[in-house]
Amino acid sequence: MRLLAAAAVLASSAGAAVAEPMPPGQIGLVFGVISGTGADAKRLGFGFYELGIQAAWQPATTERPWGFSARWSAHFGMLYGGQAEQIEAPLRTVQMDVMVGIRYRPWKAPSRFLTLRAGGELLRANEPIPPQMSRSFVGGVASVGFDQYFSGFMFNVDVRYGLIGDGPRSLALLVGIGFTGP
Repeated sequence: MRLLAAAAVLASSAGAAVAEPMPPGQIGLVFGVISGTGADAKRLGFGFYELGIQAAWQPATTERPWGFSARWSAHFGMLYGGQAEQIEAPLRTVQMDVMVGIRYRPWKAPSRFLTLRAGGELLRANEPIPPQMSRSFVGGVASVGFDQYFSGFMFNVDVRYGLIGDGPRSLALLVGIGFTGP
């Protein structure tokens, strides 16, 4: 009888594996390079983000390859060589965005994800940007990237295109590192 009870306990504990949750939250720093695209390449020039911050909520488990993502970020940029740089060099920008999207893990490693996000962006510059001759813009933004969890941190690389709409268009390569947690 005891042998039968022990076998039942062992059989119940050897059931289906339970998915382990990945840390859903992330907050950290982001840096990168930026350039205007198309006609805005001459208007904006090229430069870098001297400081950026980002926070994300992206719950995932080791069992599912798909998940969703919500990310907020703010970037402080400096652009050189553009027509908008009239009074003071460099052209300084502040960009804030909120994006939602999906994350997909095509690898066996449960800690790597490809990302696809889209959302809205606010852009503010220290000088008017042609041809609208405005300093404030609102439009869309989209990004594709890669996330890697490592020992309580998340490293990410994103290629971002914005402002989609009437604002100055730019392409940026961003690299971030952040703390993960609940």
